[in-house]
Amino acid sequence: MFNNKVYHKIDALSGSVATLRAEGVKYGEIAEIESRAGVSLAQVIKLDGESATLQIFAGARGVDTSAKVRFLGETMKVPFSDALLGRAFTGAGVPRDGGPAIDENPSPIGQPSVNPARRIMPKEMVRTNIPMIDLFNSLVKSQKLPIFARAGEPYNELLSRIALQADSDVIIIGGMGLKYDEYLKFRSTLDESGALSKTVMFVHTAADPTVECMLVPDVSLAVAEKFALQGKDVLVLLTDMTSFADAMKEIAITMEQIPSNRGYPGDLYSQLASRYEKAVDFDGAGSITILAVTTMPGDDVTHPVPDNTGYITEGQFYLKNGRIEPFGSLSRLKQQVNKSTREDHRTVMDAMIKLYAQYKEALEKQAMGFKMSDWDAKLLKYGADFEKNMMDLSVNIPLEDALDLGWKILADSFDRSEVGIPSKLSDKFWPRGK
Repeated sequence: MFNNKVYHKIDALSGSVATLRAEGVKYGEIAEIESRAGVSLAQVIKLDGESATLQIFAGARGVDTSAKVRFLGETMKVPFSDALLGRAFTGAGVPRDGGPAIDENPSPIGQPSVNPARRIMPKEMVRTNIPMIDLFNSLVKSQKLPIFARAGEPYNELLSRIALQADSDVIIIGGMGLKYDEYLKFRSTLDESGALSKTVMFVHTAADPTVECMLVPDVSLAVAEKFALQGKDVLVLLTDMTSFADAMKEIAITMEQIPSNRGYPGDLYSQLASRYEKAVDFDGAGSITILAVTTMPGDDVTHPVPDNTGYITEGQFYLKNGRIEPFGSLSRLKQQVNKSTREDHRTVMDAMIKLYAQYKEALEKQAMGFKMSDWDAKLLKYGADFEKNMMDLSVNIPLEDALDLGWKILADSFDRSEVGIPSKLSDKFWPRGK
């Protein structure tokens, strides 16, 4: 319900943050601010006695201290219906694609994560047809995984590939701080492939108000939860969570909060965790799986955002030189599904990674001018084949084909007795004539 009282005086304005004295309001409540610039929405982000601090979604330009403020008595909500599919919206839920607004079934955002009693143990694989994921670090339904990457890596292209190829019922893309052409590329890629019809996009571009950047994860995950409760498997792709954290930092500085590590607010960990913990596999319904890009300024994994993220999530993918690196990348839940894919899955994975590690050592020997043995020559051939046919992100093959390809790569460089695979499996899968 609308609060009948209208406040006519704002005590302080700083950036997109306004502070005034108000009675009977609650944290997260939405307010309307009427000023010369028109009517803007704002959200209560701090309460201190009778003082309420509001975050103005569209920014404070045109808003002065005599603006009228009316509290609406409800928190931020996002509409929900199947009509969302194929559409693109701003972080505030306003259509970005020129289509009609949707106002059905408004649902609150930023709600608590699911009660653990309603969760079930993750046990199903999310296939992406990317060998470095499916074969070496399988993604599991209801898992939460970041993609660590430095600036300039093709992480958005990787997310597009996953959106096209993942075996999920619904894809939700939450973009934060995207360039406008990055948004258009996402949309055109999905549209050309036919995947747009099962995709919802909530996109904040670099030209949009900072406040909307902070709304994107909550809006995306609120919609994902609604689809999951309908029995659908939902894959949420967020890019990038460092932009989200930077928006938090900007607002915290405006509010003159005491900064923590490198200027980020002290509740950075809990803010990130409250989003990632939305990943869930519902008992008797669908699931939410989260893949979130986290860029590392200066390629520094100890930066507060990736550092905190690592404590929350169930592993990580490292994107380096345009490839998912086998070392450092980890899916802690892969054991849950590897045992039920194909009998040779774990064995091939372990053998190939072990030999790739030896290939790296052989490269160092070669670079330092040491004498190379016949075994080193085999390792160099194997490593080049592995990087070209497995690590290249353009490779698009099902898991079973990736396993067969793994056997072929091994057989092209080594004798059967050299790869350390039990004869029970090599008798069955080693390529004929090798």
